Amino acid sequence: MSQIDASDAERTTTPTAGSPTAPETHGLTVWAEIDLTALEANVRTLGALAPTSELMAVVKADAYGHGLLPVARAAVRGGATWLGAAQLAEAFALRDAGITTRLLTWLSVPGSDFGGAVERDIDLSASAPWVIDEIAAAASRIGRTARVHLKVDTGLGRGGAYGRDWTTLVQHAHRAEADGSVRVVGIWTHFAHADSPEHPTVLAQQERFFEAVTEAERAGLRPEVRHLANSAATLVHPSAHADLVRPGIAIYGLTPVPQVDDDFGLRPVMTLRARLALVKALPAGQGISYGHAYVPDVDTVVGLVPAGYADGVPRNATNVGPLLVDGQRTTIAGRVCMDQFVVDLGPGSRARAGDVVTLFGGAPGEPTAQDWADATDTISYEIVTRLGARVPRLYVGAPEGTA
Repeated sequence: MSQIDASDAERTTTPTAGSPTAPETHGLTVWAEIDLTALEANVRTLGALAPTSELMAVVKADAYGHGLLPVARAAVRGGATWLGAAQLAEAFALRDAGITTRLLTWLSVPGSDFGGAVERDIDLSASAPWVIDEIAAAASRIGRTARVHLKVDTGLGRGGAYGRDWTTLVQHAHRAEADGSVRVVGIWTHFAHADSPEHPTVLAQQERFFEAVTEAERAGLRPEVRHLANSAATLVHPSAHADLVRPGIAIYGLTPVPQVDDDFGLRPVMTLRARLALVKALPAGQGISYGHAYVPDVDTVVGLVPAGYADGVPRNATNVGPLLVDGQRTTIAGRVCMDQFVVDLGPGSRARAGDVVTLFGGAPGEPTAQDWADATDTISYEIVTRLGARVPRLYVGAPEGTA
């Protein structure tokens, strides 16, 4: 991924809305501005909502498309005491970059490099006895004790030990602790419906979770942290905060509960922009782009935007993807192509090549990632995470040399 640190780049003199200063973007076709000051503020806001819990900033999937290392460092500056990464490679990248914050990673398969994780002081998750066995063997080879979090499936039906398998996992982990190669430091689970505040499974999963913790403690395990709260639970279910909350999408300023009319004081971190590559007049009736999925009914002016589905613009945003261009809200006109799409600028438009098009952001008047999610029948998580590798991330708001 192309990462451009705006603290080292020439800045313009006109701030962009929501960002401390604007990065130099001359000559760029499409770019994402990442406001690290907003991210730090979001972490502080979330921490204040769970004041008696530690906070894990989830930075999986290249920090939801925002950039792993700059975001992780900003999250720690904002008060995160843990970091969370889905895959070992992500966790290794954090450690190898010198980030020493407590770190949990949770997806593994037989043969995973558990030894590398133990050597790097990375906490590991286990949902089955074989995981305990492989972690213990790797830790024994290098003479270290592995820190393990046992995951219980309380009703999501995805990862974790379900039903009687939990009892088996607990007993297996307790036996593995005897030789000193493994230490169970956490027990955790994940919600199925935390984004539906009134859903009955939320309370049911909490009850099952604390029953599972009690069973583990009676079997002789002594976990340091119990954790089940994702972004939605951190925001709207304080009874689920426990010892540690794990916000993901919320640290990026996007709400996991868009049906709740409250932004919770969060600020969108990513703004996606592009520049018009061509502006030209077209007559009424001239179809636009592949399949002529859009046909203007009057003489008009159109602009070519050099961003497409290879950059992460959803192809099903055809004719519906919201934009801000030439001071006006509008939508994509015609099909989203691999590298480009067209916007109908309207009759008499004075837009020129080089003018900025905002796809989404958070400033007044700008479309949001949630607007894009609504238009394309998905969630805001996918909108930001799917951005392609050729979209530069321009960082603003970071202290000198930290991103």
